[in-house]
Parts: sequence; C-alpha cells; structure tokens
Amino acid sequence: MRGSATRVIVRQPAARYGPRMSLLARFRDWRIDRMTDRIARRPHGRAARTVYGAPDVHSFAWEPVLDALGLRPDDVLLDIGCGGGVFLRRALETGCSAAGLDHSGEMVRLTRETNAEAVATGRLRVVEGSADELPFAAGEFTAVSCIVAFFFFQDPVGVLREVRRVLDPERGRFAVFTTPPEAKGTPAAPYPLATRGHFYGDAELERLPLEAGFASSQVTRTDVDAQLLVARP
Repeated sequence: MRGSATRVIVRQPAARYGPRMSLLARFRDWRIDRMTDRIARRPHGRAARTVYGAPDVHSFAWEPVLDALGLRPDDVLLDIGCGGGVFLRRALETGCSAAGLDHSGEMVRLTRETNAEAVATGRLRVVEGSADELPFAAGEFTAVSCIVAFFFFQDPVGVLREVRRVLDPERGRFAVFTTPPEAKGTPAAPYPLATRGHFYGDAELERLPLEAGFASSQVTRTDVDAQLLVARP
C-alpha cells in the first residue's frame, strides 16, 4: 500500500499583505488628493462656494498685498488663483481694472457673480486657465497678485516666468501672500492638506523670482507671520 504525503503550505506575510497595504495606501492618497482639490487646490461644491464666497475670506492678506502693489486707477491687475473673487472686489475699490484667473470653473463663475457689475462694465475679466500657461498677452498687466495659492504650483519658476511675461517691464510689480514651512500642521496649513503643498523658507522663496528672470525680489513677514513676496521684472 502506497503511503500518502502531507503538503505543508507556508503563506508569506509579504505576499499576503503587501498588495493589500499598497492598495490601501493608494486609496488613502486618492482621498487626500480629492479632499485637497475640493477644499483648496481646485475648489468646487457647496462648501467651497460658501468658504470662498464669504465676504472676509483671506481678508488678513488683502491689505499687505494692496500696500505692496500700490494700485492706482491707471493700473491693470491680474489675480492668479482668484477663488471666489472677494479680494478682486476689494482691489477694484482702488479704481483699477482687473482680470481674475482660476483653474476651477466653479470659482470662475463665483467670481463673476461676486463682481457682476464690474464684469458687466468691462472693468473685470474672469477666465478659467492655468498659472503655468497664462492666457494673456505679454506686458498686459501692471500688477499681479497671488494669495494663498502659490504653494500648490508644481513648477513655481515656470509660473513666475509666465508672470514676468505678462507684466509691464517698466511698471510691473508682483505680490505673493503664502504660508511658511513652520505653519504646516496649524490652521493656516492643516494636515493632511499640507502634504500636498510646497513650502519655502524665506531665502528659498526670495530666490525663485530671480531664477525666473525678475530683477528684484524680497520676502518679508506679515503681522500674522505669513510670507509676503514682492518682485519686479
């Protein structure tokens, strides 16, 4: 009579759990990306309209940026990452004309609603587009602003080259209000959204416009310890 053999199967933990953990990690990253887009990077949905349509959204940044730009009635401003257009409404009080750009179609529509009269009279244009390929002519603006959006740019130097291109070479000035690295994990840059942002030390941030061809660049700190970058072509 032939004996029978017993087969012993050993399951390796890596083979059993590795692919599952990888799938969970990918799902987690997808959820963070989706949440970041909906809330901040490409805002859309009812909650985003409520946040970015609020009359005081990012109001702590308005006056430092306006002081840096010194807008006058003969200026033409471009606001990159204009969100719901509330800052543009404040900027138009200086008498300037302006354009707003956002890559969220919903924010573009909200900006037009927020500034309906200025749009109707031609003082404000609002377009959907990308900061690294600005849909504007060379030298079209005397001032460019960017409030709480710069840390989402994947190619900051490329964006800055585009900003320099659309700025008037004689009168142009550029102001960025952004968040420093030490604010990661605070209400100014909460986790996990902070994992999707690019944060720069003052010296590094100051160098970026120079790499893009700007003639001058300076970073200072505001009353809320945010970074204010001001550059001229």
